Amino acid sequence: MGTFRIPRHYFWYGLQFLVLIESMVYGTIYQVGDLDAWGIPSESNPNVYSKWSKNHEFKIGDSLFFLYPPSQDSVIQLTEESYNSCNLKDPMLLMNNGNSLFNITAPGEFYLTSGVDGHCQKSQKLHISVSGNGSSPASGPAASASAPSYPTVFGSIPVQASPAPLLKTPILVSAAIGFLAPLLAR
Repeated sequence: MGTFRIPRHYFWYGLQFLVLIESMVYGTIYQVGDLDAWGIPSESNPNVYSKWSKNHEFKIGDSLFFLYPPSQDSVIQLTEESYNSCNLKDPMLLMNNGNSLFNITAPGEFYLTSGVDGHCQKSQKLHISVSGNGSSPASGPAASASAPSYPTVFGSIPVQASPAPLLKTPILVSAAIGFLAPLLAR
């Protein structure tokens, strides 16, 4: 009687599948403005942040990384009304260390701008929409559209030098496994 043996390539395909699933579970860190730091938009591109936010689909679990000189700028979260009128009084959230990470923890509309007087009027502001179909472990009825997303602020975060999302490693590992699996299965 023969023994039941599973071909080795099934193991590699299974491992590749698990790595792909991992890439779907973790959130993505986006550097606001991509390669440009958080600052007043240039006259040649005054709508840089509104264009940037429209080119990304944010979900629960993602984070926005703001890079700026801490002595010259900050990031605040406002209500829609305060955002539209550039009223910087009574922000919902203040981040001012130069490496600010805004974690998206609930669906809704989020309004962020510079905390420096005059910068909001010069279009240094960002509005993002987050749909409720993200992969959030906790998006119950307590989460509301106006609930603040509390940041995790780090001292220094390395940022990839491309406009792509920062969490691409699982996809690269999966591609390498997919390439090597047929060779190793022989």
